[in-house]
Amino acid sequence: MNPNTPSLYERLGGEEMITALIPAFYVRVLADPELGHFFKNTELEKLHAMQREFFVMATGGPIQYSGRPLAHTHHGRGITRQHFARFTGHLVETLLDMNVTREEADEVIDRINAMTNEITGASY
Repeated sequence: MNPNTPSLYERLGGEEMITALIPAFYVRVLADPELGHFFKNTELEKLHAMQREFFVMATGGPIQYSGRPLAHTHHGRGITRQHFARFTGHLVETLLDMNVTREEADEVIDRINAMTNEITGASY
């Protein structure tokens, strides 16, 4: 990649966009009857902070994710590929609502999908 090419993080709008994305995204996730229960005992402020770090890192931004490994955090929670697909569907909807292009939204999802097995506990 050309060093002068902006990262996905920069193309999305950087810190300002990620900071706005996380709460808007979780409004959808928490309202979803198939997903909301996964976050029932979760401290939302901490969740938002960790997700902000994760999204900045996943999109090529200047922050390293400091949370626990994804496989450890999600182990034994019963998260299926169907749950994960609903989760990423809400992410796409939120990104598009925030005027991100379909191409950039797909690029975000490709990066998130690379972690599916860690989150669902699947080994294939």
